[in-house]
Amino acid sequence: MTRLIEVDAHRLDRWVDGFAARHDGVTRSVEPGRVLLVGGDGARAVGETFEHEHIGLVLVRRGGHAVGVDEGGELTSHTCGTRYVQSRTKAGGWSQQRYSRRRGNQADSVVSAVAELACKHLPPGRVDALVLGGDRTLAEQVLTDPRLAHLGDLERRTLWNLPDPRLSVLEDAARRSRAVRFTLDD
Repeated sequence: MTRLIEVDAHRLDRWVDGFAARHDGVTRSVEPGRVLLVGGDGARAVGETFEHEHIGLVLVRRGGHAVGVDEGGELTSHTCGTRYVQSRTKAGGWSQQRYSRRRGNQADSVVSAVAELACKHLPPGRVDALVLGGDRTLAEQVLTDPRLAHLGDLERRTLWNLPDPRLSVLEDAARRSRAVRFTLDD
Protein backbone atom coordinates (compact mmCIF):
# COMPACT_ATOMS: atom_id res chain seq x y z
CA MET A 1 0.00 0.00 0.00
CA THR A 2 1.36 3.44 -0.97
CA ARG A 3 0.71 6.48 1.19
CA LEU A 4 1.77 10.11 1.02
CA ILE A 5 2.63 11.82 4.29
CA GLU A 6 4.24 15.08 5.36
CA VAL A 7 6.72 15.15 8.24
CA ASP A 8 7.76 18.48 9.74
CA ALA A 9 11.50 18.99 9.34
CA HIS A 10 12.07 19.37 13.10
CA ARG A 11 10.32 16.00 13.70
CA LEU A 12 12.20 14.09 10.98
CA ASP A 13 14.73 12.28 13.21
CA ARG A 14 12.00 11.17 15.61
CA TRP A 15 9.84 9.97 12.71
CA VAL A 16 12.77 7.99 11.25
CA ASP A 17 13.30 6.34 14.65
CA GLY A 18 9.63 5.31 14.64
CA PHE A 19 9.93 4.02 11.08
CA ALA A 20 12.94 1.94 12.15
CA ALA A 21 11.03 0.53 15.13
CA ARG A 22 8.04 -0.43 12.95
CA HIS A 23 10.09 -1.93 10.12
CA ASP A 24 12.90 -3.91 11.79
CA GLY A 25 15.61 -1.27 11.49
CA VAL A 26 16.35 1.23 8.74
CA THR A 27 19.00 2.17 6.21
CA ARG A 28 19.02 5.91 5.60
CA SER A 29 20.41 7.59 2.49
CA VAL A 30 20.43 11.38 2.12
CA GLU A 31 20.96 13.20 -1.17
CA PRO A 32 20.31 16.85 -2.04
CA GLY A 33 16.53 17.27 -2.04
CA ARG A 34 15.85 13.64 -1.18
CA VAL A 35 15.81 11.19 1.73
CA LEU A 36 15.56 7.43 1.14
CA LEU A 37 14.66 5.03 3.95
CA VAL A 38 14.64 1.25 3.56
CA GLY A 39 13.33 -0.83 6.42
CA GLY A 40 14.69 -4.23 7.42
CA ASP A 41 11.40 -5.78 6.26
CA GLY A 42 11.66 -4.14 2.80
CA ALA A 43 9.41 -1.16 3.46
CA ARG A 44 10.54 1.97 1.57
CA ALA A 45 10.00 5.65 2.20
CA VAL A 46 11.21 8.23 -0.32
CA GLY A 47 11.15 11.78 1.01
CA GLU A 48 11.28 15.01 -0.97
CA THR A 49 12.81 17.91 0.96
CA PHE A 50 12.27 21.63 0.29
CA GLU A 51 15.14 23.36 2.07
CA HIS A 52 15.26 27.06 1.29
CA GLU A 53 15.98 30.06 3.49
CA HIS A 54 13.53 32.49 1.85
CA ILE A 55 10.22 31.05 0.60
CA GLY A 56 7.52 33.10 -1.09
CA LEU A 57 3.92 31.97 -0.65
CA VAL A 58 1.04 32.79 -3.01
CA LEU A 59 -2.29 31.32 -1.95
CA VAL A 60 -5.46 32.20 -3.81
CA ARG A 61 -9.02 30.94 -3.92
CA ARG A 62 -12.23 32.63 -4.97
CA GLY A 63 -13.03 33.27 -1.29
CA GLY A 64 -9.71 34.70 -0.18
CA HIS A 65 -6.03 35.21 -0.84
CA ALA A 66 -2.73 35.46 1.02
CA VAL A 67 0.80 36.38 -0.03
CA GLY A 68 3.76 36.16 2.29
CA VAL A 69 7.45 35.50 2.83
CA ASP A 70 8.77 32.80 5.15
CA GLU A 71 12.37 33.38 6.23
CA GLY A 72 13.94 30.57 8.20
CA GLY A 73 10.59 29.20 9.38
CA GLU A 74 9.04 32.55 10.35
CA LEU A 75 6.58 34.72 8.39
CA THR A 76 8.33 38.06 8.01
CA SER A 77 5.80 39.82 5.79
CA HIS A 78 2.33 38.93 4.62
CA THR A 79 -1.03 40.24 3.49
CA CYS A 80 -4.30 38.32 3.61
CA GLY A 81 -7.64 39.41 2.23
CA THR A 82 -10.95 38.53 0.66
CA ARG A 83 -12.72 39.49 -2.53
CA TYR A 84 -16.26 38.59 -3.46
CA VAL A 85 -16.66 36.16 -6.35
CA GLN A 86 -20.24 35.15 -7.04
CA SER A 87 -20.96 31.44 -6.99
CA ARG A 88 -22.66 29.52 -9.75
CA THR A 89 -26.37 29.87 -10.35
CA LYS A 90 -28.96 27.54 -11.83
CA ALA A 91 -30.66 30.32 -13.75
CA GLY A 92 -30.74 29.65 -17.47
CA GLY A 93 -30.60 31.74 -20.62
CA TRP A 94 -29.36 35.32 -20.55
CA SER A 95 -29.08 35.40 -16.76
CA GLN A 96 -26.74 32.43 -16.69
CA GLN A 97 -24.45 34.05 -19.26
CA ARG A 98 -24.54 37.40 -17.44
CA TYR A 99 -23.64 35.75 -14.12
CA SER A 100 -20.88 33.77 -15.81
CA ARG A 101 -19.33 36.97 -17.19
CA ARG A 102 -19.64 38.61 -13.77
CA ARG A 103 -17.89 35.65 -12.10
CA GLY A 104 -15.12 35.86 -14.69
CA ASN A 105 -14.66 39.60 -14.10
CA GLN A 106 -14.63 39.10 -10.34
CA ALA A 107 -12.07 36.27 -10.61
CA ASP A 108 -9.89 38.49 -12.83
CA SER A 109 -10.09 41.16 -10.13
CA VAL A 110 -8.84 38.67 -7.53
CA VAL A 111 -5.94 37.65 -9.79
CA SER A 112 -4.98 41.32 -10.30
CA ALA A 113 -5.11 42.05 -6.57
CA VAL A 114 -2.96 39.03 -5.73
CA ALA A 115 -0.46 39.95 -8.46
CA GLU A 116 -0.14 43.43 -6.90
CA LEU A 117 0.49 41.88 -3.48
CA ALA A 118 3.04 39.49 -4.96
CA CYS A 119 4.88 42.43 -6.55
CA LYS A 120 4.94 44.14 -3.15
CA HIS A 121 6.06 41.14 -1.04
CA LEU A 122 8.10 39.15 -3.58
CA PRO A 123 10.35 41.57 -5.51
CA PRO A 124 13.28 40.16 -7.50
CA GLY A 125 15.95 38.63 -5.27
CA ARG A 126 13.80 38.42 -2.11
CA VAL A 127 12.94 34.70 -2.25
CA ASP A 128 14.72 31.61 -3.53
CA ALA A 129 11.68 29.29 -3.72
CA LEU A 130 7.94 29.57 -4.24
CA VAL A 131 4.87 27.85 -2.80
CA LEU A 132 1.60 28.05 -4.72
CA GLY A 133 -1.65 27.00 -3.09
CA GLY A 134 -5.40 27.10 -3.28
CA ASP A 135 -7.04 27.18 -6.71
CA ARG A 136 -4.55 25.94 -9.31
CA THR A 137 -5.98 27.99 -12.19
CA LEU A 138 -6.10 31.27 -10.28
CA ALA A 139 -2.64 30.79 -8.74
CA GLU A 140 -1.09 30.08 -12.12
CA GLN A 141 -2.88 33.11 -13.62
CA VAL A 142 -1.24 35.29 -10.98
CA LEU A 143 2.19 34.19 -12.23
CA THR A 144 1.38 35.23 -15.81
CA ASP A 145 1.77 38.87 -14.75
CA PRO A 146 4.96 40.06 -16.50
CA ARG A 147 6.13 41.83 -13.34
CA LEU A 148 6.40 38.41 -11.68
CA ALA A 149 8.51 36.77 -14.39
CA HIS A 150 11.38 36.39 -11.89
CA LEU A 151 9.27 33.88 -9.91
CA GLY A 152 8.89 31.54 -12.89
CA ASP A 153 12.34 29.94 -12.58
CA LEU A 154 12.23 29.33 -8.83
CA GLU A 155 11.93 25.85 -7.34
CA ARG A 156 8.26 25.35 -6.56
CA ARG A 157 6.08 23.37 -4.17
CA THR A 158 2.31 23.21 -4.51
CA LEU A 159 -0.40 22.92 -1.87
CA TRP A 160 -3.68 22.75 -3.77
CA ASN A 161 -5.64 21.20 -0.89
CA LEU A 162 -5.95 24.36 1.21
CA PRO A 163 -9.13 26.07 2.44
CA ASP A 164 -9.82 29.77 1.80
CA PRO A 165 -6.57 31.54 2.70
CA ARG A 166 -6.49 33.42 6.00
CA LEU A 167 -3.54 34.13 8.28
CA SER A 168 -3.83 30.73 10.00
CA VAL A 169 -3.91 28.97 6.60
CA LEU A 170 -0.87 30.98 5.46
CA GLU A 171 1.02 30.00 8.62
CA ASP A 172 0.08 26.34 8.06
CA ALA A 173 1.18 26.55 4.41
CA ALA A 174 4.53 28.01 5.48
CA ARG A 175 5.02 25.15 7.94
CA ARG A 176 3.96 22.55 5.34
CA SER A 177 6.26 24.05 2.72
CA ARG A 178 9.29 23.04 4.79
CA ALA A 179 7.97 19.55 5.58
CA VAL A 180 9.52 16.43 4.07
CA ARG A 181 6.98 14.74 1.76
CA PHE A 182 7.29 10.98 1.99
CA THR A 183 5.93 8.38 -0.41
CA LEU A 184 5.68 5.35 1.86
CA ASP A 185 5.46 1.76 0.55
CA ASP A 186 4.99 -0.73 3.36
